[in-house]
Amino acid sequence: MSEKTRRARALTVGAGVAVAALALAGCTTTAAPEGGSSASGGTITIATTNAFTSFNGDTPEANLDTNGMVGYLTGVSGGLGLGGFQRLDKDFSVLDNTDFGTYEKVSDDPLTVKYTINEGLTWSDGQPINADDMLVNWAINSGYYDDAKLDESGAVTNGGTQYFTLAGSTAGLDTTAFPEISDDNMSMTLTYSKPFVDWELVNPIGKPAHVLAEKAGVSEEDFIKLLKDTPKGNPEAPVAPNATLKAAADFWNTGYDVTAMPTDASLLVASGPFIVTDFTPEQSITLGKNPNYKGKMSPSYDQLIIRFIGDANAQVTALQNGEVQAIQPQPSADTLTALENANAKVHAGSQLSYDHVDLSFGGVFADANVREAFLKTIPRQQILDSIIKPINPDAEVLNSQIFLPTDGDKYTTAVAASGYDKFTEPDIEGAKALLNGATPTVRILYNTNNPNRVDSFRAIQQSAQQAGFNIVDAGSPDWSKLLGSGSYDVSIFGWISPGAGNAALPQIFKTGGGGNYNNYSNATVDTLVDESQVTTDTTKLDDIKVKIDAETAKDYYGLPLFQLPGLFADNGSIQGVDYFGGQTGIVWNAQEWTLAG
Repeated sequence: MSEKTRRARALTVGAGVAVAALALAGCTTTAAPEGGSSASGGTITIATTNAFTSFNGDTPEANLDTNGMVGYLTGVSGGLGLGGFQRLDKDFSVLDNTDFGTYEKVSDDPLTVKYTINEGLTWSDGQPINADDMLVNWAINSGYYDDAKLDESGAVTNGGTQYFTLAGSTAGLDTTAFPEISDDNMSMTLTYSKPFVDWELVNPIGKPAHVLAEKAGVSEEDFIKLLKDTPKGNPEAPVAPNATLKAAADFWNTGYDVTAMPTDASLLVASGPFIVTDFTPEQSITLGKNPNYKGKMSPSYDQLIIRFIGDANAQVTALQNGEVQAIQPQPSADTLTALENANAKVHAGSQLSYDHVDLSFGGVFADANVREAFLKTIPRQQILDSIIKPINPDAEVLNSQIFLPTDGDKYTTAVAASGYDKFTEPDIEGAKALLNGATPTVRILYNTNNPNRVDSFRAIQQSAQQAGFNIVDAGSPDWSKLLGSGSYDVSIFGWISPGAGNAALPQIFKTGGGGNYNNYSNATVDTLVDESQVTTDTTKLDDIKVKIDAETAKDYYGLPLFQLPGLFADNGSIQGVDYFGGQTGIVWNAQEWTLAG
């Protein structure tokens, strides 16, 4: 996403210091021009669906999967990646990056975790990586200095300040005291006042402290002193914003968004094995080797070019012609057939991603009867049959906002509790009865460049009109920029999970959450979400998730549609491409790829 006018929202446990938040998925862009990159000279070229828009994918405005991929490779996404303490393996287990540093739980009561960066590491611009960087990223993601109170729409109600605007919530890190920094400035210790379910996924490395200090107009030393001297924010007694901290936050929030290759090299500073060397908007981004990277994950090839090709057929053609060597297209039966005809090597599986229909609370949907009536018109089985069944004949309509069918018994329990399965087929007469002669106007936002979303919209439009709804086509190729803008009543889009952790719960369902684009607010759900972040007993945690699912269903929050299948393919000229269903997609192990022959 890249929407610049979006209202302030609560901070994230997902982006930045903790495991990456859910990212927007499946928003296709226009196809890139034919021709261009070749695989010679140690270059690997791949194609993905979405265009790159920001060097900081951890804000609500830039929470797009392609931005996260680049952040993962360069190490400056604040989620798990190649330039911090952890990354995920193929089975979503945590792999510790011990060539970067180590972390250890030093106490259970209170929960205390110590992070230590290895000696001698530097950013790509030669500046040292140390505890200054960890402290700044803790400040960004903990909300420690915020004194704003937010309403359900994310608007500030008390005249206070929200500094950093992130894609999820502060749950977990908001219970930490000001960190303890070691005398050698290489370690940081976090002490929690409550248990934190995702403590093992906290990665306190994101944007470099020295860059943010420069953007705030001070030295790194003075910026760190400011953080140490500034008291914790108190929403009950808000004060005037700290000008230096706000300058740093303003830059973090929007300064990394780009529409061209930056002339400011500080935007490119990386800690991981890759660094961006070129960017052509709507066409491609090029990553080379970080010359100052000292870990074990430096690639054997010289550069990775990621082309943005929204059309799946165009991706297959580019693969067949040797313009790219691997692709991650939007799956369809036609795409699979084309890949088979092209003799491509296919890597398929389930994505931790689902398409869904969300209703915006307030406006036309302030009345629960109107919400229920609209949900009764959504032809979910028809949508599944036309979009997913041709690829996966065993696919079923998705009946949980939290669990996927691959979760087994947990999914079955959630379905029984939520009752979403009652909305499989349309009930037009039931919808008419709830509307009682009313003909509400409903604006539906979706991505007009995504054939699957176009098909979903048309099916919903045709069905809802039969019940008396007046459907306005609010589709846009810039749909992601419009999320949370108030310019629509219904949105059709997809979330993709990083594959670990529980950051999605506060991100989406908590009042004011960074991904709560539909202004949903339920005090019971807020309490359950808060409990989820401090519950380490997995059985109790699953029970909390089931209750959240059921509560949102009772509010007619919206409807899940289907779990998305995933698809990668290569033409045999590179080795190491392997399927991964999380949000880093095909590049999850790009550091391990090699050129064949």
